[in-house]
Amino acid sequence: MLLTLTTTHRPATDLGHLLVKHPDRVQSFDLPAGAAHVFYPEADEARCTAALLVEVDALKLGGGRRNRAPEGFALGQYVNDRPYAASSLLSSALSKVFRSALRGESRDRPELAASAIPLAVRVPVLRCRGGAELAVRIFAPLGWTVTATPIPLDETYPEWGDSRYVDLTLTGTLRLADALNHLYVLLPVLDDAKHYWVAPDEVDKLLRAGAGWLAGHPERGLITRRYLAHRRALAGEAMARLTELRLADEPPADDSIEPSGVAPAEDARRASLAVRRREAVLAALRDSGASRVLDLGCGGGALLTALVADRRFTEVVGVDVSDRSLGMAARRLRLERLPERQRDRIRLWQSALTYRDDRLRGYDAAVLMEVIEHLDPPRLPALEDAVFGHARPGTVVVTTPNVEYNVRYEGLGPDRFRHADHRFEWTRAEFAAWVERVAAAHGYTAVLGGVGDDDPEVGTPTQIAVFTRQERNNSNDRKEATNR
Repeated sequence: MLLTLTTTHRPATDLGHLLVKHPDRVQSFDLPAGAAHVFYPEADEARCTAALLVEVDALKLGGGRRNRAPEGFALGQYVNDRPYAASSLLSSALSKVFRSALRGESRDRPELAASAIPLAVRVPVLRCRGGAELAVRIFAPLGWTVTATPIPLDETYPEWGDSRYVDLTLTGTLRLADALNHLYVLLPVLDDAKHYWVAPDEVDKLLRAGAGWLAGHPERGLITRRYLAHRRALAGEAMARLTELRLADEPPADDSIEPSGVAPAEDARRASLAVRRREAVLAALRDSGASRVLDLGCGGGALLTALVADRRFTEVVGVDVSDRSLGMAARRLRLERLPERQRDRIRLWQSALTYRDDRLRGYDAAVLMEVIEHLDPPRLPALEDAVFGHARPGTVVVTTPNVEYNVRYEGLGPDRFRHADHRFEWTRAEFAAWVERVAAAHGYTAVLGGVGDDDPEVGTPTQIAVFTRQERNNSNDRKEATNR
C-alpha cells in the first residue's frame, strides 16, 4: 500500500526536515506485520514528494491466531486485500515512521512545523466503506479539497460497476502535523476494519490525535464508532469526553453574524453582543456581593480578564476541561508578567463540569457563560448535579442563546445554530422551564432576563438567568433580624 505527500513550499526539500527523513536516502522500518519504506520520487526547490510504502506479510498478519477471519471465510486472515489497500496498517506505519512529525516537532525547522504549508496527499487505493461521498464528508470539513475517484471492479467490464475502493487525493494548506493526524485517524475510519484488537487505551489515542478538530467535526459520531471498531462502551466514553471538550479556540461571538436590516456604521457604534453579555454578567455578580468567583467553562479567558480587572473580586478561578484553553487564558491574562500580589488572586484549574469536584465548593458565585449549549442534552443533569447540587455557590449566572432571535441574523435560518459546536439552542419558554426545574430541585430562586436589543417579536439575542441559593437568603435574613 502506498501514500504520497507533496509540498510546493519553497524550499520544498524542507519537507525532509519536517519528516526527519533525508530525500537522498531510502529508509526502511520493521513493522509487526511487515516493513515500511520511505523514499522521495522527486525532491527539488520547487516540489518535493515523500512516499510511504508498506509491505504486508500475510503470514505475519495472520499470526496463527484463531480469531474470526476479517473477510468472513476460513483463510480470510491470510488471503485479503491488506497488502494492497490503505487501512489501519498504513495508519500504524504513519505513527511509527513519522512520530515526531505527528507531534508537530522539528529540531531543524520548528517555525515551519508550526506553519500551514501547501500539501497534497494521495492514497491510490483506499478501501472506503461508504464510497467516495463519505470520503468527502470526512475530510472536507477539515479544510481539504477532496477528490475521491471510485475504482471500477474491472475496467474491461464497466457494467460491473465500482469496487469498494477509491483513489483519494487531498489538497490544502495545513500544518503537516494536522495533515498526518487527520490521516492517522481517518484512514482506518474509512476502511472500517481494524487489523488489531481495540483496547480501552485506543480512546486516549483517538482524543490525542483528534485534539483541536475532532470535537467540532460534524461526523464525530461516525468517526468515533468506526475508529473504536464499534465497541459501544468505548465509543460512549469517547463521545462523552468529546462532548465536554469546548473547542480549543474561543467561539466567535453570537453577534459576529450581522443582524438583517442593521447598517454596518450603526452596528459599529453599538457595543458588540459579546461585550454587552460580559457587562451583564459582571453587573449580576456585583449585585450579588460576590468576591470569590468561578468562571466555569472559561475557554480562552475573555470573562476572566474582566473579572481580574475589578478589584472587588478577590479570588477568580477559571475552570475548563481543555488544557489548551487554559493555556490561552494564561497568555491572555499575562500571568507571567503580573505582580505576585495580583497573580495570587487567579487560579486556573482543569476540570470537567459534568463531574463533582470538591475544589469548586465554597465559592460566592459561579458563571456559566455560553457553556450549557455545548453539552449534549443527556449530559445536562450531570452538570446540574456538579454545579448546583455539589459545588452549590451562593449565586450562579447562566447565559445561553435565544434561538428565536436567529431569524434576525442574515443567512441563519431556523434550522441552524449560531456556532458549529452548539448541541442545542433553546427558545425563551424552554430556557425558562429549565431554569425553574433546576432552581426547584436544588434550592435556588431564579430571575430571568435578556441581553442585547429587545425585539418585540423574538426577544433578545441572549438569555440570562441569575440563580440565588435560598439558604444564603435565609442566612442574610437572620443576620439582619439579629442586627435589628
